[in-house]
Amino acid sequence: MITSSAWAGKRYAVLGLARSGIATVEALLASGAGVAAWDSKEEARSKLPLPFRGEGRGEGQFQTLSPVTAPLPTLSPEGERALVADPLSLDLTGFAGVVVSPGVPINRHPITAHAVSFGAPLIGDIELFAQARAQLPPHRVVGITGTNGKSTTTALVAHICETAGLPTRMGGNIGLPILAQEPLPEGGVYVLELSSYQIDLTYSLDCDVAVLLNITPDHLDRYDGFEAYAASKARLFAMQSPEHAAVIAIDDAPSYAIARGRKGADRISAGACMDQSRWPALQGPHNAQNALAAIAVARHLGIDQAAVDRALESFPGLPHRMERVAEKGGVLFVNDSKATNPTSTAPALAAFPAIHWILGGQAKTDELDACAPYYDHVRAAYTIGDAGAMFAGLLEGQVAMVEECGVLDEAVRRAAARARPGETVMLSPACASFDQFRDYEARGEAFRQAVGAL
Repeated sequence: MITSSAWAGKRYAVLGLARSGIATVEALLASGAGVAAWDSKEEARSKLPLPFRGEGRGEGQFQTLSPVTAPLPTLSPEGERALVADPLSLDLTGFAGVVVSPGVPINRHPITAHAVSFGAPLIGDIELFAQARAQLPPHRVVGITGTNGKSTTTALVAHICETAGLPTRMGGNIGLPILAQEPLPEGGVYVLELSSYQIDLTYSLDCDVAVLLNITPDHLDRYDGFEAYAASKARLFAMQSPEHAAVIAIDDAPSYAIARGRKGADRISAGACMDQSRWPALQGPHNAQNALAAIAVARHLGIDQAAVDRALESFPGLPHRMERVAEKGGVLFVNDSKATNPTSTAPALAAFPAIHWILGGQAKTDELDACAPYYDHVRAAYTIGDAGAMFAGLLEGQVAMVEECGVLDEAVRRAAARARPGETVMLSPACASFDQFRDYEARGEAFRQAVGAL
């Protein structure tokens, strides 16, 4: 794991104990910090390592941790050094930070005002990583943000680095939490996917290369309007040293405005003519943009074009992002469950000429305007979930055929029965999954199983 003497002897509260929260707790304790940890879910709290569980908290061995090299500071009058406690119940005077999970809505959660009242900064695990960088072997950091395409571009940049023989770690909003990973040797590259939520909790991350792919309306329940959401993305560049590189796609107005304000930024556009025929996992105009961004990053990292070409051709893609699940009877089945808004579904519709489109779920918008330019690619639409009836109404008369199917299995069966060789059955829901599934991954897995059962 990544540790730092910068945290030793300090006190922190950690709110939210999913994977990144647990990794944060372990890294802080191993570095000699005192930690008060909390999650509203008992199941999450039960995953805390010793000395949180059982009698004598603050005593005993750290069973899952590196040896502690400094005495832990006390967190309570009882002398506890590893405390299970809601930070809202604590006097946070003197705390070095309240480490908040990106899933905590800081715009409306009471922890924000509570922390401010004691002068304790709200930070995230990415900020802790930024603070630890000075003690890590010399390295470079690539930070990638945007409404859509972050995960694919992050994985592609990491794949290019690995293909070129560079020691590489991928983290942030993808894969293992960055603090849970072993530090890289000298010359390594950390490639971080960064959501706006993570950027909001970061103050000193100076990326050697910062990337912005796009900004479209999303997560607006967490911001005071679209402009505030765009400003969150812009902070990634405001944290950079002037000599460091910026790569910004300028295909939407907010991103273009950020590019104009960032002197020396590389400006890329998916409108550029590209031959994607040799990149099986990078089809469609959105992946042209992702590839352009990754190529620009590779150039700033000094990676030669031959390695870039090999990586683009061998990139396997990511699950649930235009994932080619199977081909049956000449019909291609594509899992694009990660497309949780119309803007992210539109490029998938553009990528295939004859589509049986499965969509619906928990709607984020009451329109499909971003998808409209590609309705002529849709042979039939099959709607599911809470948004099924609304989307069926929007598509009636706009595409050749619309059927309300209710559930995913039924939609797959009907689409497969109607599709002809050379056509594509694609789940690209343009919606969140929470009406019928745990998350988009569970929805994508259900699609795979339904295809497998045909």
